[in-house]
Amino acid sequence: MGLIWLALAAVAVWALVRLGRQTERAGRGHWRVSATLLSAVLLGGAALAAARGAYLIAAGMAGTGLWLAYQSRVRPLPPRAERMTESEARSVLGVSATAGPAEIQAAWRKLMARAHPDQGGTEGLAARVNAARDLLMRK
Repeated sequence: MGLIWLALAAVAVWALVRLGRQTERAGRGHWRVSATLLSAVLLGGAALAAARGAYLIAAGMAGTGLWLAYQSRVRPLPPRAERMTESEARSVLGVSATAGPAEIQAAWRKLMARAHPDQGGTEGLAARVNAARDLLMRK
């Protein structure tokens, strides 16, 4: 019986550690918390069922608990950005078609001073400015 309590305690510690590592927006975070708790209950129930000799039920509960734990950790891929054309990159940076690498770099620095997330900009805008610079520097 002591081994069962040890297994249940290990499942509870695992659930608490996992919940402590959650960094997600509110709507998705509630699903992750609920799924983690439910999977912990299923794994604990599987340990109890196995201790009582109900191996088929224990296997089903353990499989469901592990599947739920895995599915709650799968993160969706971010949407792929569309390819930026050279004219779009020049308009983002505000440089002419004859601009050289030094002028492109100077325009990028000026824009990143305002567009960087640490300076009050957004991640999307900073990524767009970086993509524009990278495209023009490759040409």
